[in-house]
Amino acid sequence: MEAIDRKELKEVIRETFIEVLSERKDLIEDAVMEAMEDIGLAWAMKEGDKGELIDMNDFKKNLASKIS
Repeated sequence: MEAIDRKELKEVIRETFIEVLSERKDLIEDAVMEAMEDIGLAWAMKEGDKGELIDMNDFKKNLASKIS
């Protein structure tokens, strides 16, 4: 069995990562959508800190409009 050095391992990992991202673009899309939802939630929480209360359905509609 042949040992692999650090440089070779790094190259194999890099190639594998590129291949996965090329074949599974949905993974990137999912990560971006989740990040956008997190940003929307953080924005809503910041707005809520102003003391103004809103209806839960209005909140959900507002959040949905911000991420779509």
